[in-house]
Amino acid sequence: MFAVLRLSRLSVRFADRVVVENVDLAVGPGESVGLIGGSGSGKTLTALAVLGLLPDAAHAGGSILVDGVDLCGAPERRLRRLRGSRIGFVGQDALAALNPLATVGRQLSIPLRRHRGLSRRQAGHVTAELLSRVGLPAGTGKAYPAQLSGGQRQRVAIALAAAGRPGLLIADEPTSALDPPTQAGILALLRDLPPADGGALPALLLISHDLAVVSQVCTRLAVMHAGRLVEQGDTAEVIASPRHPYTRELVASARELAA
Repeated sequence: MFAVLRLSRLSVRFADRVVVENVDLAVGPGESVGLIGGSGSGKTLTALAVLGLLPDAAHAGGSILVDGVDLCGAPERRLRRLRGSRIGFVGQDALAALNPLATVGRQLSIPLRRHRGLSRRQAGHVTAELLSRVGLPAGTGKAYPAQLSGGQRQRVAIALAAAGRPGLLIADEPTSALDPPTQAGILALLRDLPPADGGALPALLLISHDLAVVSQVCTRLAVMHAGRLVEQGDTAEVIASPRHPYTRELVASARELAA
């Protein structure tokens, strides 16, 4: 099966300390896969390895294929071209990710012009379309990030990630700082957001510590514990019949919170 993202024996180490070990994971076109685990499990480092944004002291090994091209050890110039065009990223802190000194419209126009070659006028039209797709009025383009609520900023961050029409969208704890009603809206947006040209849904890798969040969006789950993938499979099957003890703990905790 062709995979937009395929990790094979991915490892991340700091000097002689291995923090992510032998991760094998694939995300197909239009598929939504949840990578779930506790704090320190290695899930964010896995995402940073894909993006080529690991800390200087960290080193990745194995294979990181995006559209069949191995990015493990790729030069920064190539990675910079792919970030925003083939790979979109949404983090948990939209305020930190957005430029506080630039309007939303100006920030959205940058990937539209850089990755899609649009003129200033064309970028303006597509910016309005992107804002509409994420549930924000066109006037939001004139606002600065500090003038928006947390949920609105996260919607802008999703629009920014989608602006270059990436085939792969990585979202790392995108709802952890939001209240439950706002979380629901952001999750629905991640699940159903097509590119600005109305094309196919991007592949989604959703990273979270919250099983309830991931199960709302993802058709497949990959459970990470102590730097390793300990279980993966169809979401409903993993929740109904968890095999690994850590997965059973996650499912039991989620059921207690829902009770």
